[in-house]
Amino acid sequence: MAERTPVVLITGASRGIGAATATLAARDGFDVAIGYVKNEAAAQQVAEAVRRRGRRAMVVQGDVAELEHIPQMFAQTEEQLGPITALVNNSGITGPIGPFEQTTSQTIEQVFRVNVFGTMECCRQAIEHFKRHQIPGVIINISSIAAKTGAPREYIHYAASKAAVETFSIGLAREVAGHGIRVCAVAPGSTLTDIHATAGEPDRPTRVAPGIPMGRLAQPEEIAETIAWLMSPAASYLTGTVVNCAGGL
Repeated sequence: MAERTPVVLITGASRGIGAATATLAARDGFDVAIGYVKNEAAAQQVAEAVRRRGRRAMVVQGDVAELEHIPQMFAQTEEQLGPITALVNNSGITGPIGPFEQTTSQTIEQVFRVNVFGTMECCRQAIEHFKRHQIPGVIINISSIAAKTGAPREYIHYAASKAAVETFSIGLAREVAGHGIRVCAVAPGSTLTDIHATAGEPDRPTRVAPGIPMGRLAQPEEIAETIAWLMSPAASYLTGTVVNCAGGL
């Protein structure tokens, strides 16, 4: 039987860490489905970067906060690229930066809908998909070093959502290990993406860099290299763990 071509679905892959992960996955032989919510043009640019590395690519629109979108994303990916062998749950939001007492209930709900409920439902779909196709698949859930620090005066609610992702990843990994499915989480530190501007503080990198032992923020590609390694055969005995990629935090 011919060897299966690896296929990865990456949510939130039109920019930042997700986009960097897509190009590295192509480097490592994956065909790539680039998930996006609104910016199709940016997603298509990432798809072109994948194709330049000689791999197939597609863009798939879907908001993981809308749980009914998720089965459609999996179905479209399988239809165009074949059975999915890896999932990277990269979609995530912080909401505005500020003290918790100023955070609205609507922000908290939306952060949990994307970061926790969306991640969990994507994992559910992936597990069902892997089992149906008898694939020893891999899931990488993107957390944050905020789960460890608590992110006081910035976004405690976001930190709590990522702590939930880490606990969920460990439990799920142990539940599905017997099926040959691996589940890990990556906890990036502050990274040079537009998440800071989206959170309302574009100059945040300058403010937080001195508190990082390495004295600088990460490049998206540095986080993506960790994700790519976890998806590779080199990490075949690694599951149920959280890898901090945070410059020493």
